[in-house]
Amino acid sequence: MEKKNIGYIYSFESFGTKDGPGIRFVLFLQGCPLRCLYCHNVDTWNLKDYQKVMTPEEVFKEIMKVKGFIKTGGVTVSGGEPLVQSDFIIELFKLCKEVGIHTCIDTSGYIFTEKAKQAIELADLVMLDIKHIDQEKYKTLTAVNLAPTLKMADYLESINKPVWLRYVLVPGYSDDPKDLEDWAKYCSKFKNVERVDILPFHQMGTPKWDKMKKEYKLRETPTPTKEEIKMAEEIFMKYELPLYKVK
Repeated sequence: MEKKNIGYIYSFESFGTKDGPGIRFVLFLQGCPLRCLYCHNVDTWNLKDYQKVMTPEEVFKEIMKVKGFIKTGGVTVSGGEPLVQSDFIIELFKLCKEVGIHTCIDTSGYIFTEKAKQAIELADLVMLDIKHIDQEKYKTLTAVNLAPTLKMADYLESINKPVWLRYVLVPGYSDDPKDLEDWAKYCSKFKNVERVDILPFHQMGTPKWDKMKKEYKLRETPTPTKEEIKMAEEIFMKYELPLYKVK
């Protein structure tokens, strides 16, 4: 008997507005190999902590319930790190493609396997987090290596996949002007990047760290000031990146 393809689900949101263009069905998958110091979904790290198990067909049924609302948006798969479950994404996106639903993957780029490539190729858009450009500082922030993410960025350009880049601005960790310059210079070479978002660090994930009884090292880290955000924006704009500025 053929084994069913199942997804380990953290949660889903029917009317997301911050995870890609338009109104979107956002599926948060369980499991992540990164250990980001600022993670606001620390309870997604371990695959075994999933909230529910669903097949691609079952998730697709939930999507179809709101198809009328997401017709100008689509479906975004996030996490955790969604590409941990690339097989599941492949089957779900095939179903979405059959009815013309726009698909998006929100990823750190760390899982760069043949299966991940297949999932990416079925996506209409990839939102890629390049969390730092300095290898050592990236590892301090995430506990993993930067190289796979940069390889994925190169691959996305090679197949001309539309990309939105995201950068979390964390005081004391990712706000050094030289690092911002280096990041902007590196990312400015990609011709497939349609948008760049600077995401200011916030403390909204703190209760989850407490609930999971994990040491939260950024408890005293402040949210970036307007001046600090503006400084980062000016550096990115100097390199003519397609910066999205929140009104």
